[in-house]
Amino acid sequence: MSQTDYDDTTPLLRDDASSDGSEDEDCRSRWRSIRVMYFTMFLSSVGFTIVITSLWPYLQKIDENADASFLGWVVAAYSVGQMVASPMFGLWSNYRPRREPLVCSIFINLSANIYYAYAYLPKNNNKFHILMSRAFVGFGAGNVAVVRSYVAGATSLKERTSAMANMSACQALGFILGPALQACLSFIGEHGVTVKVIQLQLNMYTSPALLAAAFGIINILLVVLVLKEHRVDDHGRHIRAINYTSEDRVSIIEENEEPIDQMAVLTSNVLFFIVMFIFAVFETIATPLTMDMFSWTRKQAVLYNGIILCCIGFESIVVFLVVKVAAQRFGDRPMLLAGLAIIFCGFFILLPWGNQYPKIQWADLKNNSLVSQMSAAVISSNSSLEPTGCPYEQTWCQYTPAINLAQYISSDFLIGVGYPACNVMSYTLYSKILGPKPQGVYMGWLTASGSGARTLGPVFVSQVYTILGPRWAFSLICGMVIGAIVILSATYNRLIAYSVRHGRTVE
Repeated sequence: MSQTDYDDTTPLLRDDASSDGSEDEDCRSRWRSIRVMYFTMFLSSVGFTIVITSLWPYLQKIDENADASFLGWVVAAYSVGQMVASPMFGLWSNYRPRREPLVCSIFINLSANIYYAYAYLPKNNNKFHILMSRAFVGFGAGNVAVVRSYVAGATSLKERTSAMANMSACQALGFILGPALQACLSFIGEHGVTVKVIQLQLNMYTSPALLAAAFGIINILLVVLVLKEHRVDDHGRHIRAINYTSEDRVSIIEENEEPIDQMAVLTSNVLFFIVMFIFAVFETIATPLTMDMFSWTRKQAVLYNGIILCCIGFESIVVFLVVKVAAQRFGDRPMLLAGLAIIFCGFFILLPWGNQYPKIQWADLKNNSLVSQMSAAVISSNSSLEPTGCPYEQTWCQYTPAINLAQYISSDFLIGVGYPACNVMSYTLYSKILGPKPQGVYMGWLTASGSGARTLGPVFVSQVYTILGPRWAFSLICGMVIGAIVILSATYNRLIAYSVRHGRTVE
């Protein structure tokens, strides 16, 4: 099998060359390195989702001053860190071996997870320590730009969609195992055990972060021992090893003098921003929404949402397998358009309707507000009880219909179909638009665009949801999805591969 035979039919976890010779060894080494990038993407996903369902209860437990609005800032802190780091790591990877920014970023990530596990130790302002730890975890996750640029540069145009889908499948597997591991670790309980020697409380909130740190050590070993530098052109021909000298940089640029379509680049970044913004809203609002609408306790919200996100992850893997086949037949752009339409349906279903209202936290609606507040004070003085239901401070709880469980599950299912399709198609199209030039900086901007969305999304939804309720929050998201569909339709003919645009290959 020659090195150009590795296309969308190449299995994810088998050797990609079967004969001897230096060419086949290059091919095997190339695909081993790509799989290390798959694993790095997987661990980056695990590192984010393994604490996401327990983040809100953890905040409430260690700092009573933390509210739903602050939760938005904590979730956004991860993305702020990633947004700052992505262009930096992308630029670094263009001029130096990718092993360097990868090892550095992973070490920052695992150190930040340890910091998160000890956020309860300070006497006050614990919520700000969680905020800082999540910012540093996000900074380490800026290596996603390096991962994407490596896979884009190490695959041919024919291999690209399949490789990106495989990488997204690994990312989805991380989304599965993250909440699943958190759900399993929830049985340790809120108190868990205390390791006095190192002043560590090992419980359902800290153990996931420590597990993510252990995964980081494994990732560093794989990057150091297995990863090699490889680069191929759009036809799959192996290009000489890059020594990162100025002469090499000049020769690479001279090989590709045709300009990149900057309008297509900008459009791709805008579409990716919208896709990531939408999902950031979805993952941020899940725990507060279910606690408000279904009167779940903190432990129930962590467990049940962990199970739901796990199921969505499995669903996403199926979607990626379908996308790999469907994109070959219908094209990348139609798949992106279909994904946006499905996401719109998912959020539209989530709009509140009917005449049933959520349970108000600590309030007996048959009594007047003064009695209700007095009852709340008495009950809340008993530390063995936990308030459940929609907080009375959120005035919309009294006049906005409750979202029922069937609506929530249906929405989860549709978003679990639409989001992965949009995700993989967004950066597959982007990598093809950029062509064979070094993509580190451009991928850094794409990752920064997604991180910006992850920054603004949680802040947006926490503020709008807290003040105006789910009806306004989800209506605005529906409007944003319609805007994305309009943008995609208007620029449809410009979102084509670099080699197709310059007449080197036929789409």
